[in-house]
Amino acid sequence: MSSSLSDSENNIPSTSTDELQFHMDDDQIMIETSAAEKSNASVQQDDTTDEIWRNIENSRVRFPMTRDDHRQGLKRSTTLKSPNLTGPEGEVVIPTTDHDSSKQSASASPMGTDGVGGGRDGESSDKDKSGRGSLDNKTILKPSPSVGTSLLNLVTEATSAKSNGTESSSSSMMDEAWERLRSSFVYFQKKPVGTLAALDPSAEALNYNQVFVRDFVPTALACLMRVPDPEPEIVKNFLLKTLHLQGWKKTIDNFTLGEGVMPASFKVMYDSYQEKDVLKADFGGSAIGRVAPVDSGFWWIILLRSYTKCTGDYTLSERPEVQKGMKLILNLCLSDGFDTFPTLLCADGCSMIDRRMGIYGYPIEIQALFFFALRCAQQMLKQDSDSNRLIERIERRITALSYHIRNYYWLDFTQLNNIYRYKTEEYSHTAVNKFNVIPESIPDWVFDFMPLRGGYFIGNVSPARMDFRWFLIGNCIAILSSLATLAQATAIMDLVEERWEDLIGEMPLKIAYPALEGYQWRIVTGCDPKNIRWSYHNGGSWPVLLWLLTAACIKAGRPQIAKRAIELVEQRLSKDGWPEYYDGKKGRYIGKQARKYQTWSISGYLVAKLMIENPSNLAMISLEEDKKIEKPRLTRSASWSCSR
Repeated sequence: MSSSLSDSENNIPSTSTDELQFHMDDDQIMIETSAAEKSNASVQQDDTTDEIWRNIENSRVRFPMTRDDHRQGLKRSTTLKSPNLTGPEGEVVIPTTDHDSSKQSASASPMGTDGVGGGRDGESSDKDKSGRGSLDNKTILKPSPSVGTSLLNLVTEATSAKSNGTESSSSSMMDEAWERLRSSFVYFQKKPVGTLAALDPSAEALNYNQVFVRDFVPTALACLMRVPDPEPEIVKNFLLKTLHLQGWKKTIDNFTLGEGVMPASFKVMYDSYQEKDVLKADFGGSAIGRVAPVDSGFWWIILLRSYTKCTGDYTLSERPEVQKGMKLILNLCLSDGFDTFPTLLCADGCSMIDRRMGIYGYPIEIQALFFFALRCAQQMLKQDSDSNRLIERIERRITALSYHIRNYYWLDFTQLNNIYRYKTEEYSHTAVNKFNVIPESIPDWVFDFMPLRGGYFIGNVSPARMDFRWFLIGNCIAILSSLATLAQATAIMDLVEERWEDLIGEMPLKIAYPALEGYQWRIVTGCDPKNIRWSYHNGGSWPVLLWLLTAACIKAGRPQIAKRAIELVEQRLSKDGWPEYYDGKKGRYIGKQARKYQTWSISGYLVAKLMIENPSNLAMISLEEDKKIEKPRLTRSASWSCSR
């Protein structure tokens, strides 16, 4: 049976309170404490953690399992007007993690010492136990600065700022953002159907005068979250128009694309012959590299769920044509092939990074969006014989995909050390180094970049290849969709804090880190002049990503990180003319070819502010953990099976 959407769950997984400990090396800066102090710290941490999880557990409800309960799960449990932050006993409903992410290797994280991802959940190998030693030889990391920050504190701070008049500049920036957003609306037959990509009067329009599917997502969320008057009409119209375009015959150079492919963009044009406005869609035939957008269909499903969650309008998602559109997208992605992995094989340039950047294969952004869309569709498909078979396929794929990503894509300090010590050429289904990754292929920068506390999902995993680059979208979507475990989500937030100057800098946020330079840039990008080092997709800073970071921070219980990033954006973004992206290692300079008054830079800021001011808005773009897929029972060394 498909799992249903819910704002909360009943049973939160128990998380070990043992602190992750490391042997002290001469070249590592460690925190020196006495054995007694460490013991006391551990006891205090245990008590605090247990109390927090008890409070969170009491505030959760069980996933609905019947069709009626499924509808109930899609209803909004909180309003848009004011954040519902406390439970019946006064506890915070949205979790704030007061525990150290350094527990990830010892408990909820699937990492281990037998390869990428680790051994059986909840178990420690003999090798782990033999290397632990005593507390005298090891140390406990202090909590990250934002750990334990309550959403209630943010609301109190916001109220205080308003009373002191210090939010006037922020308020005027919000007013300007709404005004510019509305000026970008595109109308078809006198109805709003989307927004232009940019309205820069100083630059040639090119394709920035079109409505892009992925670009419209933050605009749609801003319209749904707007107070006191949400604007769901434009979102509904957009969903229906793009669905209509999906049904067109899609041909590029005599080759017909799959029936389920969604357009990358569309524009409204006046046809003088017919004397009326018509729609013109682009399915990749006009894109850089002529690549179809894999992410458009996923974003469409996710946005459909957000619309349903906000408005309670089930009639839209239950329309026969909408159900058919979802099924076409899903069948396109779930079709049988030669794959031995549950991940989705993609070409370079198939997502927001729509130019050659070495993301071909199995990029984390597409896999996370794939997982998110599968879970959203699982909850919106109507119950009938045809849908039930599709739901069964979805459930099997979700289970396999979550196991694969959580184990093989995850990287933290411990796992990096494991990969560094890999043996190669292992010819057996019991191999530890399953993808035959050569340790010498690990780039030097990773060893300096990886902190003792923290971790992230790497960019790509395929035979003999691991792309160790950080990609923000994939990691944030993994948190929002609950593809990341609780421990992994906490570790990602720890990494952002530990490497703030690298990933955030002076203008949030790096889409990818680090930049490709020199020989590597020439080979991977084909000497792309737009993707020079620390520019555009190659390490550029994109303000639009602020909404994704904010949502992920609230979901992980670390809203203070998002608040700090928003304050950075407010210092410059409006004054600089709402540019598309920033250049430089720290994002100091307006992008070399960046368009100003970029619509999704505007809407991304609005969504971030609306979520920080009202955290209940997170429910529109977030899914809780599915208990059926939380802890896979397979171990990496016994994950191969063959039956007749």
